[in-house]
Amino acid sequence: MTEAAVDHLDPNWRNSRAEPDRFDFDAESEAQIAKILARYPEGKKASGVIPLLYVVQKQMGRQTGSAWVPRIAMDRVGERLGMAPIRVYEVATFYFMFNTKPIGRYHLQVCGTTPCMLRGSDDVLRACKDAAKLPGYGHTSEDGLFTMTEVECLGACVNAPILQVDDDYYEDLDYDRTVQLIEELRRGERPAPGSTTGRQTSAPEGGPLTLLDVPGGD
Repeated sequence: MTEAAVDHLDPNWRNSRAEPDRFDFDAESEAQIAKILARYPEGKKASGVIPLLYVVQKQMGRQTGSAWVPRIAMDRVGERLGMAPIRVYEVATFYFMFNTKPIGRYHLQVCGTTPCMLRGSDDVLRACKDAAKLPGYGHTSEDGLFTMTEVECLGACVNAPILQVDDDYYEDLDYDRTVQLIEELRRGERPAPGSTTGRQTSAPEGGPLTLLDVPGGD
C-alpha cells in the first residue's frame, strides 16, 4: 500500500498501526519457526527467510488485525537467521505477497488478467469499490476493514473470476455475490472459500459431465 493510501485512513486507525518500536515472536510463531528451521542444515538457515516473513505477517494479523511486516520484525528475522538486515529487506520488498505497510483487516486481491477479465472481473472490482467503500486499488477503507490490491493470475482460471481474501479463494463471482461476500466479512463472518455457485471443484457449470453426456461424445 502506498503512503498516500496510508494517509487516506482514519487517523486513529492509522496511528494504531504505526511502525512498532519492538517485535517479539509469540509462542505460536516460535512453534512454527522451530518446524521451519528444522528443514535446513546448519549454515543454510537463511533459506528460511521467506517462511519466517510469512510467520511475521500472520502474527501481525493475529495481534493487530493488519497482516504486514514491520521493519523491526525484519530485523528480528535477520537475527534469527544470521542474516544482515538489508538481505531481509531485499526479500521482503521484492516479493509482492509481503505487505510492508499496514493493510486492512481483510485484504481484497482482485485478479484482472485475461481469463478473469473475460468472465467478469470488472464486476468484481466494481462490487469491491461499492461494498467496501474503496476508491480504487492501493486504498484502505476509512474504517480500516478492507484494503484492495490488483494481483496477477491466481492460478484458478477455470473458476474465474476470482477474488482472494487474505489466503482464501472465492470463485465464480459476479457483482451481487461479491457484494454479499464483503457484507458478510463486514459482519465478522467468514464464508467458506471456493465456488460461490456450488460448482464442484473444476466441473463445468451445471454439474459434472462424462463423455456420454456430451453431444457427439460417443
